[in-house]
Amino acid sequence: MPDILYYIAYTAQAGDTFDLLALRTYGDDKLGSYIISENPDYSDVLIFEGGENLLIPKVDDAETEEAVAPWKR
Repeated sequence: MPDILYYIAYTAQAGDTFDLLALRTYGDDKLGSYIISENPDYSDVLIFEGGENLLIPKVDDAETEEAVAPWKR
């Protein structure tokens, strides 16, 4: 897990998914595991109904870049 700088409180909208939130937050949908790990009560949710309160970790950009395949940087 990368270094967490701070958390963003987010209320899920109907249709949100972890990969969509990761794409919006980190620019890569493959980093949804960062958000899942901070919200274990929702780890089994595929598509949010809306209204769920989540914590989205803001991580060091250098750390997220290392998690991305070199050809996608």
